Amino acid sequence: MVDTVSQGESFAASRWTRGNHFFPTRIVVSPEHVLRIKPRLLGSTQESIAIPLVASVQISTGVFWSEIRIDSAGGTNPILSHGHRKRDAERIRDLVERFQAARK
Repeated sequence: MVDTVSQGESFAASRWTRGNHFFPTRIVVSPEHVLRIKPRLLGSTQESIAIPLVASVQISTGVFWSEIRIDSAGGTNPILSHGHRKRDAERIRDLVERFQAARK
């Protein structure tokens, strides 16, 4: 599922994957940052990496779902998310690359 929001595009993981049954993880890609939002019963956990600090985007595709790993050049922990459709994972990578190229 892809939602277009004013800050960027949001990509939700499938509810059919482990850890996403009740509260699916979302990845939001904007011109400023990549944000991983993991909802919980009370609140959420968020991780972000600024677009200029994204070192690489790795996609591992399986039969049904893809895993995404976004590494930071700043030395912070990578953003990891699983359960995304292949085309959503590719769109995330393309957006990050486009926003990085626009900054140069």
